[in-house]
Amino acid sequence: MDFGIFLLLQSPTAKSHQEIFSRGTDLAKTADKLGFESVWCAEHHFSTYGYLSRPLMFASHLATQTEKIRVGSAVVVLPLHHPLIVAEEIATADLLSNGRLDIGLGRGYQVYEFERLGIKLEESRERFEEAVDILLLAFKGEPFSFNGKHFKFGETSIFPTPVQKPRPPIWVVGQSEESIVATAKRGFNLVSGGFGVSLERLKEFRKSFDDLLVGAEQKENIRVSTQRAVYVTNDESELPEIIEQARWNMRVTLSLRQGLERVEKGHAQAIPFDNEPSDEELIDRYFVMGTPATCIEKLSEIRDVMGLDHFNANFWFGNLEHKQVLRSMELFAKEVMPALQ
Repeated sequence: MDFGIFLLLQSPTAKSHQEIFSRGTDLAKTADKLGFESVWCAEHHFSTYGYLSRPLMFASHLATQTEKIRVGSAVVVLPLHHPLIVAEEIATADLLSNGRLDIGLGRGYQVYEFERLGIKLEESRERFEEAVDILLLAFKGEPFSFNGKHFKFGETSIFPTPVQKPRPPIWVVGQSEESIVATAKRGFNLVSGGFGVSLERLKEFRKSFDDLLVGAEQKENIRVSTQRAVYVTNDESELPEIIEQARWNMRVTLSLRQGLERVEKGHAQAIPFDNEPSDEELIDRYFVMGTPATCIEKLSEIRDVMGLDHFNANFWFGNLEHKQVLRSMELFAKEVMPALQ
């Protein structure tokens, strides 16, 4: 199993844009030095839930600041964009990173974002599938045309084309059976999990994966990843406050997913929801937090449940101080990663 870090670039207290992007860049440089395999950039719009609106642009920047670590999007919300532009941005990022790019793609889930960009969320699956078809055609480097429901254009050539052949690795977020099957048929890697996704849901994901994909070769060729909030410490008295910071991300994520968001002058508000998990439940079923030994045990359980070969660690959530995030990353790299690689 290899390990990446995830950057959302959130700020509950609306800190300066310069500070937040500087912190993200520093975490990527630190991850590179500590031996992490990848750094992943989110895409969100119009609130302090995430300042990072152009993941491929930031990934290109991070590639110039690092030496070995792969850079990627987690994810490009494909239905929000014209796929020809996305194809150009992917190819440019792959070129500028000298072939260190991974592509994460997703359908999106926030009505708040879709409405402001004039896109209907209920069309996201159709738009996503057409856009993926266009991306794959574009990456061939040959002239092509397209005649779909949402996208139509005559003969078109894309410049540049990706360095990696036939294309950079593609990862797709999927939870439903329909998404798993569609992703697997294309031969893409699968990502499941995140804030608000319990260990039980991860088990269901794996069962669906195994039930729906009957070919051993098909399963072997598809990488599987998940993402969790991570905090490693030798002082467990820290954890109640750390959990509270992670609750901010969970509450905002779920409110945006359910169309119950409250955004005031761009500030995303963390809305408590009914029957919230206790701190103990969050530690047991949602997060990877505690001493190095505890984190090794929890990650081993998640790995075995999902058959993971990649884990994406979200070290920076809520209003955690930069020094706390760095200390957690260093402990993780020194004492947790070696036990699982």
